[in-house]
Amino acid sequence: MRIAFVHNNCPGQYKHLAPRLAADPDNQVVFFSKPKRPELPRVRKIEWVPRRAPSPSTHRYLRNFEEGVLNGQEVARAAQALKKEGFQPDVVCAHMGWGEALYLKDVWPRAALLGYFEYFYHAFGTDVDFDPGREVGLDDVCRIRTKNALHLLNLSIADHGVTPTHWQWTLHPPEYRDKLTVLHEGIDTTTVGPDPSARLEVDSGLTLSAQDEVVTYVARNLEPYRGFPSFMRALAILLKRRPRCHAVIVGGDGVSYGSRPVDGRSWREHLLEEVDLDRSRAHFLGLVPYERYLKVLQVSRAHVYLTYPFVLSWSMLEAMAAGCLVVGSRTAPVEEVIEDGRNGFLADFFSPEEIAGRVAEALDLRDGRDALCERARQTVEENYSLARCLPRHVDLVRALASGAPTPAGALGPAAGRKATPR
Repeated sequence: MRIAFVHNNCPGQYKHLAPRLAADPDNQVVFFSKPKRPELPRVRKIEWVPRRAPSPSTHRYLRNFEEGVLNGQEVARAAQALKKEGFQPDVVCAHMGWGEALYLKDVWPRAALLGYFEYFYHAFGTDVDFDPGREVGLDDVCRIRTKNALHLLNLSIADHGVTPTHWQWTLHPPEYRDKLTVLHEGIDTTTVGPDPSARLEVDSGLTLSAQDEVVTYVARNLEPYRGFPSFMRALAILLKRRPRCHAVIVGGDGVSYGSRPVDGRSWREHLLEEVDLDRSRAHFLGLVPYERYLKVLQVSRAHVYLTYPFVLSWSMLEAMAAGCLVVGSRTAPVEEVIEDGRNGFLADFFSPEEIAGRVAEALDLRDGRDALCERARQTVEENYSLARCLPRHVDLVRALASGAPTPAGALGPAAGRKATPR
């Protein structure tokens, strides 16, 4: 087969799929991405950069669409040059969120396009109106409706698509759901697992282990979408009640979703100013290498994962695979994975008191703790592990290349427990 991957931040969701397909000497694999992204074995990387940014004069509802068009144009130019070399892919695997694949069916009409569809926006019932302190006005509703124009165009041109959770599948318009398979990209449970001997040095002279009372929190950036304010308020309660407790917090000071505070400072700075924390027991590690991140999970006695109803983080599934007892928010799609009291605990996203109480319960749990953590890991192994998901993803690519029927819908491969949207 000949396969083209498209993701502006190589490898993204194709970290495992692209190398697996490239490892087959009968396959030829190329990857379109922006510059200075990692190289992959046996994969030819083709770099591209949009020729300009969206115009400041473009209506703000349409700027993300214009950005998608600019991205799509540049990738199409790169694909056209590759076509002149004689490269004709059987399948194009592309993250559809930024428009890069908009025109690839026009360059390669015979190629099957397998899209990664991460999130379809809604003004109500998901992330936008989740915070009760934020009023959703007509401007928001119109902006979000327009924002989906790019997604709808992508849905119309893709031959098939994948989306990682059942809840994310339900967000897409009903008329397109039969084109989508619920298929997570996969968690490497051979790399991510419990290690009772793990040690984590957090400060000079202080090393934590799995025998200590360690609470962990991980996010790409410390921000409201991932419940950072609720976590910090809960942590202030917890540290006052438990003098032996330490917290390890991983994440940057940028913003992945939502916006910065109006004064331009980080959310971490704001929350440290707001809450009264014993800083000798709250350890902010910033962004860390993957190996150190795994040590954080392996020494954790209670791992807190909070999120708006939005895309599910790999870190929650990796925490479960590492044998953590996860205290998650009672939100979609967390509820699709965690069943309260069976493979983790759930708490109200907006209640620091309840979050602190569930964390304390997790720290104190003795009888049944091992079984609960084993069920958490089993949940990941059965529904989200690389060993289960990657072969299904490879089979899906092969089916598209051969023109065979493709599995679709809520009963697609690796679907977890079904959750009902709010």
